[in-house]
Amino acid sequence: MAHDSDLRRQESDLVEAQIQTLLKRFEPAKMSDREFWGMQYDLGLAWVHFPEGFGGLGVSPALGELVTNRLSEAGVPSNFLANPIGIGMGAPTVMAHASKKLAEGLLKPIFTCDEIWCQLFSEPGAGSDVASLRTTAVRDGDEWIINGQKVWTTLAHVSRWGMLLTRTDRKAPKHAGMTYFILDMKAAGVEVRPLRQMTGDAEFNEVYLTDVRIPDSHRLGEVGEGWNVALTTLMNERVSLGGTISERESGSIGDAVRLWQRSSERLQFDRDRLTQLWIEAEVSRLTNIRASQLRMAGTPGPEGSVGKLISAELNKKIYEFCVDILGPKGTTYSSYEMKRPGSIKIELEDGSLDISKSFLRSRANSIEGGTSEIMKNIIGERVLGLPREPRADSDAPFYMPPNG
Repeated sequence: MAHDSDLRRQESDLVEAQIQTLLKRFEPAKMSDREFWGMQYDLGLAWVHFPEGFGGLGVSPALGELVTNRLSEAGVPSNFLANPIGIGMGAPTVMAHASKKLAEGLLKPIFTCDEIWCQLFSEPGAGSDVASLRTTAVRDGDEWIINGQKVWTTLAHVSRWGMLLTRTDRKAPKHAGMTYFILDMKAAGVEVRPLRQMTGDAEFNEVYLTDVRIPDSHRLGEVGEGWNVALTTLMNERVSLGGTISERESGSIGDAVRLWQRSSERLQFDRDRLTQLWIEAEVSRLTNIRASQLRMAGTPGPEGSVGKLISAELNKKIYEFCVDILGPKGTTYSSYEMKRPGSIKIELEDGSLDISKSFLRSRANSIEGGTSEIMKNIIGERVLGLPREPRADSDAPFYMPPNG
């Protein structure tokens, strides 16, 4: 026990020393955000639990919270919203399943946001049931030829790389016949089309893949083992969407509190609603802190699904409250002009938050990254131990008609 305590102290001291070194070099007026993030990566403060040389220090993942808090206090800009899929999902998947050579080339540009990433899982006929996907990959020597269509792909229009799940064996059961690749979004045959949302923005896209060639060196995991690799992505997705450790009264609940404070009519009913929402937000935040302390490096457990479910439903309730506080003004919307944003931040041109847009965008929270219904199934089966729902096709050959 004493040895474990000594090790934790040594790791904490190492991280603290690297943070001090980084902050001494931090000169906002003389460097760009990307230059700073590059230094952060080189000092092992990108993902602290990754090995040295890969943006980490090989220490406990719990120390990542220390890095986040210290840099936030120092006014260091966060890179997460600029590349949420790459930082939250792509990097852990690459670290867990890619070759050393491939990981060395991909990880730093993810963290510096020089290369944005997207996720190519969902299809028109394969949303919540990802394993029903029909995009095919056929081997041709040292390359694979990809044909198919993906949909609801966030930030595909600005992405350099995509995490692509394909079917390589249609005779195998659907979970056993998939293979996972890293796709060059600039490759010949990749076409990205915008999907306009009710906010007017088109951060989502549909992606058409026509005879796209991917080198076998960009395959993650073994052929036919794509589902196992995809689970790493999906579990990290739920953690990144719902398990982010935030400061007290920040995020959506912070927006609600500030709006209430500026309101000229503070009804007791609204005060009670805000208090209840604040309590729920704080319980969610503390639960995420506890889960992060228990989470080990590698594939996260089902706590990510819990956090994702809670945050999605809570965000919707909070922004419903905000619209109610605004009264008639809350029913108006500034512009439905279609835009293709380069990040997922929701702000007006002056940097202030657009409440109406946040309300509309929050409706997607309970769909993206796994619907709330799917999250409830996962929690019921994997956390509570309830009986699994019948799945008649689990062991049956997938089969796909030749023209399909």
